[in-house]
Parts: sequence; C-alpha cells; structure tokens
Amino acid sequence: MAGANGDISSVERKIEKLAISAEESLKNENEREIAERPESRLWGFETKELYKIAVNFYREKAGKAVHLSYEDKMKLVAFTQQVTHGKYIPEKALPLGVLDVIGRDRRLAWQNLGDISKEQAMEGFIILLDKLCPLFRTVVEAQKRDIEEKLRLKEEEEARKLEEQQRLRELEEERKREEEARLKEEIQRRQIQDALNQQTYYQFKMYAEQQYPGNPEQQGVLIRQLQEQHYHQYMQQLHQNQLVMGEQTPDMNDTTLESTEKDEQKDTNETVTLNEEDSDDLQDAYPSIVAAKMWTRKGVEEFKEIIRREDGDAVIKVGHGEIVTVRVPTHKDGSCLFWEFATDGYDIGFGVYFEWSKPETNQVSVHISESEDEDDEDDDFESRDDLESGVTNGTIQSDYKPMSPPISVIVPIYRRDSQEEIYAGSHKYPGQGVYLLKFDNSYSLWRSKTLYYRVYYTQNGYVNN
Repeated sequence: MAGANGDISSVERKIEKLAISAEESLKNENEREIAERPESRLWGFETKELYKIAVNFYREKAGKAVHLSYEDKMKLVAFTQQVTHGKYIPEKALPLGVLDVIGRDRRLAWQNLGDISKEQAMEGFIILLDKLCPLFRTVVEAQKRDIEEKLRLKEEEEARKLEEQQRLRELEEERKREEEARLKEEIQRRQIQDALNQQTYYQFKMYAEQQYPGNPEQQGVLIRQLQEQHYHQYMQQLHQNQLVMGEQTPDMNDTTLESTEKDEQKDTNETVTLNEEDSDDLQDAYPSIVAAKMWTRKGVEEFKEIIRREDGDAVIKVGHGEIVTVRVPTHKDGSCLFWEFATDGYDIGFGVYFEWSKPETNQVSVHISESEDEDDEDDDFESRDDLESGVTNGTIQSDYKPMSPPISVIVPIYRRDSQEEIYAGSHKYPGQGVYLLKFDNSYSLWRSKTLYYRVYYTQNGYVNN
C-alpha cells in the first residue's frame, strides 16, 4: 500500500507541475497579447468604448460570422469575468456541480489570468477577438468612420452657428451704427431747421397774416409750409455751393474760402443762379421770390378720368430713372400759375423752378431726361399741346445754350404721395420767365410712373379748388 500511495503522490505532483506549467504558459501568452495593447489605441477608440463594441459584436456574431474553438471561447469568457469581477478568488466563487466540466474550464481560464487589471482584461479580449475574427476590425473601422462623420457634421454645425452668430452680431453693430448716424443726422437737421426758423419766423408770420387775415390756424399751416420749403431750399443751395467748391482749384486761398462760406449763409429766398461769378449783380437785377402755396385734395380717380377725357397729352409715362420737365412760360395776360397732378399706384418726386428768360412762345413743352445733367445738355423738347391756348403744335427746336439763364428754386424736389391725393399749388409770377415743373422718377430703378397733370394761369391769383 505504501508503494502504491507513493506512486499516486508522484503522479499528482507531476500533474500539478504540468498544471502550473500550463498556467504559466497561458499567463505568458496573455501578457504577450496585452503587451500589444497600443495597437488597440490606433483604432481611434478608448479601451472601454472599444471593449463594448467587441462584446456586442461577439454576442451578435457568435455561431454566425464567428466560429471559435472551445479553448478560444473559454479565454474570451475568462476576460469578460476578469472585467466584471476582477481577479479570481476561490473562496468567493460559488460551488460547481460534480459534472459541470464547462464551469471548471471557465474558472481555470479565469484563474490563469492572474491579477491583471480591468483595462488589461478589456484589451486582452479585444486583441484576441481581432486575431480570431478579421471581420471584427472591419466592423470597428466602419463604426469609426460613422462616428467621425457625425463628429464632422457636428463640428460643421457648430461652425455654422458660430458664423451665423458672428453675422448677426455684425448686422446688429451695423444697425446700431446706422441708427446712430441717423440720429446724428436728425439732430443736425433739427438744429439747422430751428436756426433757420428763428431767422425767418417773423417774416413768414407777417406774410401769413396778409394771406389769411383773422385765421390763426391757417396762418400756422402756411408758416410751417414756408419754413419747410425754406429749409429744403437752404440745403439744396448749400449742396450746390459744396459742389462748386469741389470743382475749384486746390490752391484756393483762405480769403476766397472764407468768402464762399459766408455766401452759404445767405437767405435762399434770393435768386440762385448757375453763374456764381455774376450772382451779386443778378440778385440786384431780379426781385425776390415769394413762397408758393401748396395743398392737397381728395378725388384722385375722378381727376385722372377728367385729364384722360379732356387732354390725353397731359397723361405722361415717366420711365424708371427719368425726369420729366414741363416748361410753362409766363403769360402776358396772367399773374399767377396753378398746377395739379396725380399718379397711378406710386409716388413721384416734384419741384418747381423759375427760369429768368424772356419767353418767345406761350406753348407748354415737355422734356424727358434720365438725369438733371442730361436735362441741361439736351436741346430738343418733346411736343405737347399748349394747355393755355388749346393749340396743338409740332416739335420745335429749342435755342437752349450751354450758358443757361439763371434759375431760382420755387419748390424743392422731394417725393409726394400723389397716388393717394391730388397735389396742387400756385405761385405768383415773379416776372417774365419760364416755370420748370419737374417730375422726378430718377430714384426708381424698376418702376415707371403714369403722371396726370394740369397747369393754367389766372389774372387775380385765385382759383376754386
């Protein structure tokens, strides 16, 4: 018996040595596999994230795209046990059944992993699965591309949002700058207008009392109209003087500059001529001009129907970018000019000028140009009916010369809502000359305007409106 027991003990020791040798061999193999761990980081994933992908892939593809040996399966299970529970401790393990061979093999494989860390066990699972199933890396690369694409789209969306926010900030800053400039311009306008109103208030008040005696309300309306016209005339004259200064030679001396600045302050009710060198003589030669009367009234459609019925030539299409000038000579039997006009659908600019020249005809003529510059250069006037005499005449050749007669501003040009109301006005003749009624559509880039107008003169200066 003693000899038999000795033989058994010798066999058990050999088995134990073989088990230890196998355990060391498996442990060394695992260490070599885990030593390749930097490879897993080349895939573009964190270890934990890549481990989840590997476990899901194994569960979905096991028995389908993945066919592993029994030993390989035991190794993979051992890695998952190490990740979930840590190092194998026999005392904490649940007892196995006598016939649970698979359970013993799993625990043996788990025990062979030793005390490697949780991260090392994850990497061991990933590396082993990659070696056993090449399809796994293909799936990982596909997921990596999908994640990179999502990340790229997210970065583009964030960049787009940042760009949009920057654009909105720039627009807001631009709006603030424009608002500040507008407020500054409005403050300057009010300051200039207040100063002009203080200078002319008593003059306009006396004139209004003469026009509407005993009617303070109507006097106030007229004073405000005169003040508004005076302001626009002043600004127009100031602009013209600035243009003239810009055309003069750069070596202008200080005395000339000072004289020019003083000229800008002159009352714009005096004659404004195109020949500034003779301006002092012309102001003495021509009398001052009284302000025009302006009013509006309803009945646009009825007015347009009357104009169409009575005089078709008084209906004019003013093209986009064009200025129509109606030249109305003063009449020897008249003392006051009246005008009325309306338009279809849209507003139009309107102003009245007076050309100090001796009329050679009583005919009313119409001139169409694309700008004020063309208006000065073109010599041919489009023929229209003589609205005062009722006589239709053919085209005439104007004797208009580059050195034009002096011109005074009666009503400055600005836009009128003539599509909503009939705009009417009158002006007492300042002397012999030609009234220039300008209908300005130069600010419109696309729309043409249909104009309906009527001009006539009276002897007493009154008209029923």
